[in-house]
Amino acid sequence: MDTQTINIFNLLAEAFCYPDPEQLTFLEKGLEILPAKKQNEFVISFIKKISQLSLAEWEELYTRTLDLNPPIAPYIGFQMWGESYQRGEFLSKMNRNLIENEIDLQGELPDHIIPILRYLGKVTQPLPDLIEVFAPALKRMTSGLRKADSGNPYIDLFEAVQSLCADLEKETA
Repeated sequence: MDTQTINIFNLLAEAFCYPDPEQLTFLEKGLEILPAKKQNEFVISFIKKISQLSLAEWEELYTRTLDLNPPIAPYIGFQMWGESYQRGEFLSKMNRNLIENEIDLQGELPDHIIPILRYLGKVTQPLPDLIEVFAPALKRMTSGLRKADSGNPYIDLFEAVQSLCADLEKETA
């Protein structure tokens, strides 16, 4: 992603992507061009913690945290409804909205946190159904991660997104 089109939602989406050698540099450069916000502090904390790890250690942490840990699976619909009809309905609505806004799923389901953050970074009027469930789902993920691994750097990213959710709820209220 080009730092020219970056906003806090896109920056957080990139932070949740699978680690690569240039990712920390990209996040640092992105923070330099973004206006100062409370969410930036969480990203700075994440960068400080991750920069102490080797790439292999970061990859292992990512996999352990976001791929192999169902209590904090980064799927908004799953967090709210599990594998149910309601999640299927939500997936369908999100998929339509993501396609309409030309958001690439990059192999993820439409309720995954990465495409959702990219969607929120692009639209001015997010889907009301998303706004309704986003904060409770994030709270569940953050709480689950805190219980499982209280020192996990990804807690900072979840906190940043929760802070954005509070701002979104105010804007759409």
